[in-house]
This record gives sequence, structure tokens and C-alpha cells, in this order.
Amino acid sequence: MTRPRADLLSARGVRAPEGPLAQRPFLRETVRYGAAPAALVLLLTTALAGAGLALPWALGRTLDLLLGDDRAAAGPWLALCAALTGATILLGALDGLVTAVANARTTAWIRDRVLRHVLATGPRAALPEGDLVARLVGNAAQAGPVPATLAATLAAVITPVGGLVALALTDGWSALALLAGMPVLALLLKVFVRASGDAGAAYLRAQGEIAGRLTEAVEGARTIAAADAAERDAARILAPLPELSRQGYRMWRVTGRSTAQAAALLPLLQLAVLAVAGLRLADGALSVGGMLAAWRYAVLATGTGALVGQLNALVRGRAATDRLAEALAPPAMTYGTRQLPEGAGALEFRSMSTGPLRQVDLYVPGGAVAAVVGRSGSGKTALAAVAGRLADPDRGTVLVDGVPLPELSRDALRREVGHAFARPALLGATVGGTIAFGVGEPGPDEVRAAARAACADEFVRRLPLGYDTPCAEAPMSGGEAQRLGLARAFAHCGRLLILDDATSSLDSATELKVSRALLDELTPGTRLIVAHRVTTAARADLVVWLDGGGVRALAPHAELWRLPEYRAVFAEEAA
Repeated sequence: MTRPRADLLSARGVRAPEGPLAQRPFLRETVRYGAAPAALVLLLTTALAGAGLALPWALGRTLDLLLGDDRAAAGPWLALCAALTGATILLGALDGLVTAVANARTTAWIRDRVLRHVLATGPRAALPEGDLVARLVGNAAQAGPVPATLAATLAAVITPVGGLVALALTDGWSALALLAGMPVLALLLKVFVRASGDAGAAYLRAQGEIAGRLTEAVEGARTIAAADAAERDAARILAPLPELSRQGYRMWRVTGRSTAQAAALLPLLQLAVLAVAGLRLADGALSVGGMLAAWRYAVLATGTGALVGQLNALVRGRAATDRLAEALAPPAMTYGTRQLPEGAGALEFRSMSTGPLRQVDLYVPGGAVAAVVGRSGSGKTALAAVAGRLADPDRGTVLVDGVPLPELSRDALRREVGHAFARPALLGATVGGTIAFGVGEPGPDEVRAAARAACADEFVRRLPLGYDTPCAEAPMSGGEAQRLGLARAFAHCGRLLILDDATSSLDSATELKVSRALLDELTPGTRLIVAHRVTTAARADLVVWLDGGGVRALAPHAELWRLPEYRAVFAEEAA
């Protein structure tokens, strides 16, 4: 049974935003960021509305003069009508340009803001990768226009309200005829905004779910092909498509119904005003120009199309910012200001709890090579993650050379703690850039030395451009990619180096060479190695044996090997 989205978000520590603008911090933050260009949009759209409201009055006055005896006096009024028309065209063009620039600027800021936060959050980010990409690409493009759209909406209200006021000043009876139908028009707008908002939010959720499943399928393409499950997985990916289609049709139905209702109501209101104005003209209470102005003001007062469009964009933008706010919900990792004192990288866990591990107390002496072993699910990767502060423990403290990791500055932590993983991400533009990727990029000689220590130099030199070969043009096996990941860690080797199953794809001979390099060729320091092979544990100074949610033993491998339960750990791994 599929869990409700609110439950999924709660399980990931994310609370879906609710309520109006005051209860949506990221929406407020977005509006504040785009306030300056939005103010210019407001100024331009207000001026545009003002010019539009002045034009019927000028046209009516011009018409009365042309129909009267003093036609020569109509010249300046004709010039005014032309100037107002030209101003409308110019202001419209400027408004379009400023709005486009403001939207692009705010969209770029949103993407930068959310991406930086997600990266700062680390491995505990709340959202699946595909869903996150959908939010950064599609939802950010819908949220970016919110400040300018909000300004344009405020200005869009000026036209119908101003039209109504101007109509009342032109002829009060005509204004009363229009006011009689306004409550119905207001009700239509309210229903449209509510229905459009619900459908838009549901549409974005379904869209994000499809994107998340598609990303999973791309990553697992080989598994899907090996299982001959392409059709079945395609059905899984597209399972939310009916919901997406349903909500898409629902949005179109809401828009179509509102358009049809407005198309039926607005002409009736305009005709009512025209009829009353005609009667007033027949009674001599209104001139021909006044009747023209009254009709034009009725059109402006009932011209809610622009307002509906702006409201629709605001509704979509609000739903998009809510989804982006979910990506911002997990707190970003914070850092202190301390530097590490002199030391060899002594690693200590005090009453540390994370994942399956509970109340772990452990001390690894500085300069020691410690192998972390245990059955699958015992918490090896969780221990490695908190040891290098890729994640913070749920409770307790982790220290390096006596300093709690959260008190270290970002630079001090990442400069002194290196990581290598089972499936490294090759993030550099070139192979050499991948090895150098990190704090304080090493020079070419250091990059090659690290590659030699990781047994990567030989295959890198065989590439078309050697270390300058773009990663996209250097197809590698799993073992070769893993060696590049090791080289990157070796190139940034400080006083603590953490290898999380980083030699699993290496053959035994290569793994032996890498182990020797760890001991003999790298900067002295502590080595924490998540180990699955007996040979790796045997070469370590100490073995951290995880079992039952804690550290069962901390001792040399030779001593632990006497225990059948310890030997069974490796028998299980081999199986």
C-alpha cells in the first residue's frame, strides 16, 4: 500500500508547508529577494494601467469636441490620445523586458539557494534525486516569477477598480448597472483560484514522482536489462501518469470553465452598462463621448482576463515554492571555528548513536590502521560517515585529536579528513581534475603520486590524453573508477583517512599494493577502513568488530580470529 505523501515527508523529517504567505518562509524569502525588480515592474504596470484608464476619458472628450462646433480645439486632445497610445505601447514593452529579466534572476537565485542547501545538508537530504532535479528545474522556473507576478497582480487590480471608479465619475447609473453583477464575478474568481491551486499542487507531486522513478531506473539500467524487466519497470515509472493526466485535465477544465463563465458574464455586464448609458444619452444626461468613455470603462472594469492570468501564475508559483521548501526543510550542517591541534588523528566516539549503532564508546589511537568489520546492516557505513562528519550522529560526540567535529571549521575538517567510497563520483572535468578535486587542489606531481599509490597511474597514462582526458571520454571499469576514487582520497590525505568499502572492486594483488601504500607511502595518520576481506582486516593494527548495535570488540585480527563468531562474519561476506 502506498503511504500518503505527508507520511513520507514526515518520515524524512520534512514538513509540508501549509497556510498563507505568512506561514511560508521560503515564499517570503523569494519575494524579498525579488523585491527590487518587482518594484520596477509594479511602477511600470501601474503607469501602464494609468495610461489605459486615461485613454477612454481622452477619447470621449475628443469625440465630443469633434461632434461639436469647436473642432479646432480637438487637435490637442487627438495629440493626447496618440501620446497615451504610444505610452501604452512603450510601457508594455519595458514591462515585458523588466519582467523577463526579473524572473530569470530570481529563478537563478532559487536554484542556487536550494542546491547549496541540499549539498550542505549532505547524505541525509530528504528527497529522491529525480524528484529533486524536477524541483530544481521545473518548479524553480515556476517559483521564480512569483515576485514580479505579485507586483503585476497588484497593478492588475488597478485597471478593473480604476475602471469602475472612472465609470462612476462618468455616469453613476451606468456604474450601478455594473456593480449589480460584480459579486458573481468575484465568486467566479474565488472558485477559480481554489480549484486551480489544488490541481496545480497535485500535478507537481505526480510530476516529481515520475522524475524520481526515472532517475532510479537510469541508475539501475544494467539490473533492469539483466532481469529482462524493461516493460515492467517502464510500467512502474509511468504508474503516476494517470494521476498526472487527471490533474492536467482538471487544470484545463478549471481554466476552460472559468473562461466560459467569464465569456458569458462579462459581455452581459458590458451590454447592461451600454444600455444604461444609451438611455442616459437619450435623456440628454450623457454626451456621445461620455457614452463612449462609459462603455470603455465598463470593458476595463470587467477585463479580469489579465488578473485571472496573474492569479493563476501566483497559484502555480506558490505550489512550486512549497515543493522547493521541502528540499530546504532538513537543516544544513553547521561548522565551528576551531582548528585541530598537533596530533596524529586520534579518533574517539563518546556515547555515539547513529543508524543501527547505539551508545558507542570507542577510541582509535592516532596513527593506527583500524579495520571496521561486521555483518551486513551492522552499521559499518554509518560509523564511517559520522567519523568523517559526512553526517552527524543522532546523539553523542565524535572527536579527532580531542576536538569535537562540529567545533571544527569547514576548511580544517575537510583538509584533515579524506574519504574514499565503493562507488566514487568522478566529478572533475578531466581524469587529473577528478583526482585533484577537493580542498586545496594538489599540483600535477602530487596527482600522479596519488595515482601511483592507488595503482591508477598505469591505466590513466594509456588514455588518449593521459591525465588531461575528459572523464566523459574515459570509459572505466568499476575497479578503475574505484582506483581513481582512492587516488583522490590519497591526494587529500590528512591526519584521518576513511575508506568505506573503497577496495571492494579491486583484485587481490591490486588491493595488496594499495594496502602497502596506505602504510608506507602516504602522510602518517589514522586510517579507518570498512573491510569485507580477511586480508584487509589481517593487515590492520586493530579491528573494530560491530555486532548487535555496538562495538563487540576492539582488538588485533589475530586475537579475534580465534572466535568462531568472528570468523563467521567473513564467511557470510564471502557467501
